[in-house]
This record gives sequence, structure tokens and C-alpha cells, in this order.
Amino acid sequence: MADPSSYRPKPGQIPDSPGVYRFRDDHRRVIYVGKAKSLRPRLSSYFQDLANLHPRTRTMVTTAASVEWTVVSTEVEALQLEYSWIKEYDPRFNVKYRDDKSYPYLAVTLNEEFPRVQVMRGAKKKGVRYFGPYGHAWAIRETVDLMLRVFPVRTCSAGVFKNAERTGRPCLLGYIGKCSAPCVGRVTPDEHRELAEEFCDFMAGRTGAYIRRLERRMTDAAEEMEYERAGRLRDDIGALRRAMEKSAVVLADATDADLIAVAEDELEAAVQIFHVRGGRVRGQRGWVTDKVEEVDTAGLVEDALQQLYGEESGDSVPKEVLVPALPEDQVATDALSQWLSERRGSQVSLRVPQRGDKKDLMATVGRNAQQSLVLHKTKRASDLTTRSRALEEIAQALGLDSVPLRIECFDISHLQGDDVVASMVVFEDGLARKSEYRRFQIKGFEGQDDVRSMHEVIGRRFKRYLAEKERTGEWTEENEGSTAPGDNGDNGENADDAADDTTGQIPAAPGENGHADHLGLSSLKEDDGRPKRFAYPPQLVVVDGGQPQVAAAKRAMDELGIDDVAVCGLAKRLEEVWLPDDDDPVVLPRSSEGLYLLQRVRDEAHRFAITYQRAKRAKRIRTSPLDDVPGLGETRKQALIKHFGSVKKLRQATIEQICEVPGLGRKTAESVAVALAGTAPAAPAVNTATGEIMEDDGGSTHD
Repeated sequence: MADPSSYRPKPGQIPDSPGVYRFRDDHRRVIYVGKAKSLRPRLSSYFQDLANLHPRTRTMVTTAASVEWTVVSTEVEALQLEYSWIKEYDPRFNVKYRDDKSYPYLAVTLNEEFPRVQVMRGAKKKGVRYFGPYGHAWAIRETVDLMLRVFPVRTCSAGVFKNAERTGRPCLLGYIGKCSAPCVGRVTPDEHRELAEEFCDFMAGRTGAYIRRLERRMTDAAEEMEYERAGRLRDDIGALRRAMEKSAVVLADATDADLIAVAEDELEAAVQIFHVRGGRVRGQRGWVTDKVEEVDTAGLVEDALQQLYGEESGDSVPKEVLVPALPEDQVATDALSQWLSERRGSQVSLRVPQRGDKKDLMATVGRNAQQSLVLHKTKRASDLTTRSRALEEIAQALGLDSVPLRIECFDISHLQGDDVVASMVVFEDGLARKSEYRRFQIKGFEGQDDVRSMHEVIGRRFKRYLAEKERTGEWTEENEGSTAPGDNGDNGENADDAADDTTGQIPAAPGENGHADHLGLSSLKEDDGRPKRFAYPPQLVVVDGGQPQVAAAKRAMDELGIDDVAVCGLAKRLEEVWLPDDDDPVVLPRSSEGLYLLQRVRDEAHRFAITYQRAKRAKRIRTSPLDDVPGLGETRKQALIKHFGSVKKLRQATIEQICEVPGLGRKTAESVAVALAGTAPAAPAVNTATGEIMEDDGGSTHD
């Protein structure tokens, strides 16, 4: 691992001008290419304290052995040179989008004497017109089949064409009128090329004028009593309209645009592109990439534009490109727009849609991108080989004797020290076991202390484990293979949030196979005597946090004599893995399946904890001192609040003033006064979105 200071340029060497830079490793291989409107501050940012760098950036600068740069005059030149170098060197640390499939295109080979319509995949060829991409090849064939009766263009291979020329007999399509049979001289090369160009015009979206022309010809034929020809034209019009119906109308007829949306998380990003031509969605495709560098949404969009249009020119670059985000620097945005315009040969509008149909369609593209990312993660997580490799990487990195088949992860959640809760999620064989999830209320102390909370939760969880061991003795293989009733895939998230004030116990909902922990120890048996799932020991405990949380978890386990369970922590900021008593973290490669699994476990624990915490907070905010007044229903509570304006003013009112509220007798008024006198005024509610201090009304509106 190289020390970045060993190859850091000397002060004053780096020019303060636009340019493109390359980092090389000790074998002179280019490992990263970047551009900057000013090279000096950009390159200097790579040579700061390593602890402040993004993990992937830190890995890059410690892998590199040298850096070099090329000065250019404009940002457009920088963009072009960056793209050229990325294509040439394929640097390992640059963002690389990969198609989640090889998309088929409808292609017309205008570079041949007799143009051919066919399905094509892979790299685009010069002189060939492409339409799409399509989701499936059969969709192209269905469209072409409808179009051939109107545009009988050649679709046969070179071998079939030459054989027909040699024998003087056309293929079946020539006999049934779906090919103009240029192979046997029914049409001249110029006439056949004109048919192919009309086919391309129609596919490019210029449909209205052509159909109107056919309709006029049909009307003329009917007036001349050439009913057979009019019938054929009618059928041709119907075929073209059916072909058009296969593409959804989304925007105005004259709209040619590409819409690009991005869905991302800390590790990966998915890009979806909708190609709209003539107001219709003519194609769709998607990419998924690992985020191998620290990059925001605008940066992902810029990389997508480069890879989408870097090899395109002319009409392949649309008049309008709609994106979810643009660089904050207007100069960078202008450079991108200019680069696209140069690729097209005319002005290209690059913008973020703000309203109307285009914004609505962008939302649809965004949903497709999100679904693509979820599907990609699901496939990746469900792959047995990948999960096995992830568990082996974790075992190797943490020095475990065997792979951790059961992993439990704990997270603490609170809002400014209130409603402190914790979660426990379980992954077995690399997959979430939601029926085993558990939730905790922190009851041992008041206030915000994540380290102390983690110590309490780990202690409570393993007290349950020890109690079960004491009751049943050491586990046998038969015990470990048993399945508790109710373990039916319930996600463990439906337990009642109401907790007993003395125990903190959260009762289980019907169908769950256990309940959340509390400070006392209760029976660990199900109704038929089988052990509850708290009794299963994990091979690895993961805590959300760094050294302090790991130390607290280890201390809690040591106090209980637990020495056969490994523990580690995953710090979110730098995604470092911390082990007890180690001063330095374990840094797993960004592309590691083991790190990916640990992050999924940690993120799931965070999601489960914050969901519970929000539910508790919402319930607490909805609680009113008036709830405990006997005989006071919801209608009269609302009448009291409406009359006085708030619980605070109601608390200051006399019994006689309360009696003035319609529907309240003196006895009820006395009960209200007694109930409010026995409750201390609560702290003012705060709207966490705006910071506004809200008037206490005792109602259910401050959720």
C-alpha cells in the first residue's frame, strides 16, 4: 500500500486551469481518470488526511503510485478527453455502468445495396439505423410483421438472398407480399432503398403524415371504384395503427426526448432510460453499477450521459434530454449540454423537468429505476454461491473458526434522547429471518447514551440465552434443528407497541412466536414446550457503531461469561469493521460480498429500529391527559379543546368555566379538573421538519 505523500505533486506544480488527470499504480496501469474545471484544488483534495477520504477514494490513492494531468482550454474538451481515456484505459476505480441485459434493437442496414430489416444486439455499426432498444426480441418481430405488409423490405440473410438470386425464385415472404423481392428483380435497388427509408421514417415517429397519405389514396381508390385496392390500403392503415399502438403515447407528437432516472444507495446505483420518439416510448433500458467512488446523483447522471451518448451521433442523440439532477456549477451543466449538441450536430436541451407531463413521466422512470435496484439486490442476495462467498469472506476477515451461519445485529434509535428503543435482526445463512426479529425498550436509564443502551440490550438478549441453557442444559443437534410453532415467515413487525410500564415487555401479536425482551425474565417456552427463538445463540453479533459500541457489547457478554460468540461493529461513516480490543479497523474491499452482507444486516437493523421508534413517538404525541378522564368520550374531548383552544388553557380554567362547554355536567367538569391538576404540563411539542414549537392541544393532530 503506497503512501500518497510519496507521489504528491510539489506546491505550485499543479496548474489552476481545466484539465483531465490520471492516477497510475506501480505497474503504470491507469486506475482512475477524472476531470476538473480547476486541477489544483481537485488534485489537492486527494492528498488530505486519509481518515477524511471516502473509503473507495482512500483505497484508490493508496493503490496509486503516481498522478499526471493534461491541461485543456475548456470544460467541453475536458469532458471529451475524460471519456476517451475511460474508454481506452478502462480504469478500475471509475464508475462503470453495465447493462442488466443485452438489449435487442430493430436495425435497418442502410449501408448495404439492398437494406435489410433485422434484430441486432451488441455494438452499433456505422451506416445502420437503429430503433429501440426493446425489452424482448419477439416484440421487434411482431412490429416488423405488421409493418412488412406496408413496407415490404428485405428481411432475409445474405445466404438466402444469394440463393434466391441464383435460382430466380423468391422466398415465401416474396410470394405472400411481405417482401418486394429485390432478389429476383421485382423492384430496382433504388425503389427498394426508398421503401427502406420510408420504413425508417415511420419508425422514427413521422407517422401521422404517412397514414394521412394512405387514407387519401384509399379514398381516391374508392371513388374510382377500385374497391380491391381500397381494401388493401384500409388493411395497411390498420396494420400500421396496430404497430403504433404497441408504443404508449406519453407526450406531444413532436416530442423527441430521452428521460434518465437514477435510484441509488450507499453501494450501488441503477439507471433507467426511456426513449421517447414522436411522443411515444420507443425503447427502454437500464443499467446497474457499483458506486466505486464518492459521487452524487448529478455525477452519476454525467457518467450515464457519457456512456449513453459517447459513441452516438446525429439523430441518435435526441433534441431533449431530461435528467433528475444537474451539476450545481452552471459551467459544468453548459459543458455537458454543449458536448451533447456537438454529438447531435444541433442544439440539445439538457434540463430537469419541473412540471406537467414530462415531470410525471420522469416519476415513472424513477419508479422503474428503484424497482430495478431492488430486483438487482434481491437477485444478488438470493444467490447461494454469492451468500456462501460473503460468509466465508466475513469469517476470514474477522478470524472466525467457521462461517457465521446465524448473525444478529443490534441498533439503537431515539429522537434527541426520547423514546429510546433498540432492534435485533437475524440473518441465517445470509438471508433475513424476519420471524426472529425483536424490539426492545430501553428501561435501565433515562436520556441519550447509545453506548450504555447497547450494553443493556446485549445483556438482556444473552440473559435470555443463559436462562434457556440453564433450563434445558447444553444444546443438542436435535434441539438446534427444531422449529418453533408460529415460525411461519411472519416478519416480527406487527407486535403491539404498547408496553407495560413496570416491565417494558411488548406483548406479541397473534401468530408471532415470541415477544420483545424486558428487564425481567419470563418463560421461554411456546405452548407445546419448544424453546423460543431467543434461546438460539448466534455465531456473530454485529452492532451498528464503532469502537465504543463494540466495547460495550463485548463487556456485556464478558459479564455474563459469554465467550463463544464473536462480536464486531460496522461504522457507517467509513464502512469500517471494528473488533474488540483492536485499535485499527478491518477494512474490507468495497466490492467485497462480505462487506455487502454486513451492510445489509446493519441497514435492516436500522430500518427496524427507526420504524419502531417513530411508532412509539407518534403514539406518545397522540396521548392526551384527557384520555384518563372517566366518562369523557372523543366528542366531548374535542368540544373542550375547541372551546378553550388548548390543554394548557383548559388546565387554567375553573370548574365553572369548564361547565360552560355544551354537554358537560359539573361532575364531569370536576373529573377533568382533577385529571389535569394531577398531570404536569408537558414539554412543548416540536415539529421536527420545521423546528416550529406547536401549541399543546391534547389532540391527535401533532403526529
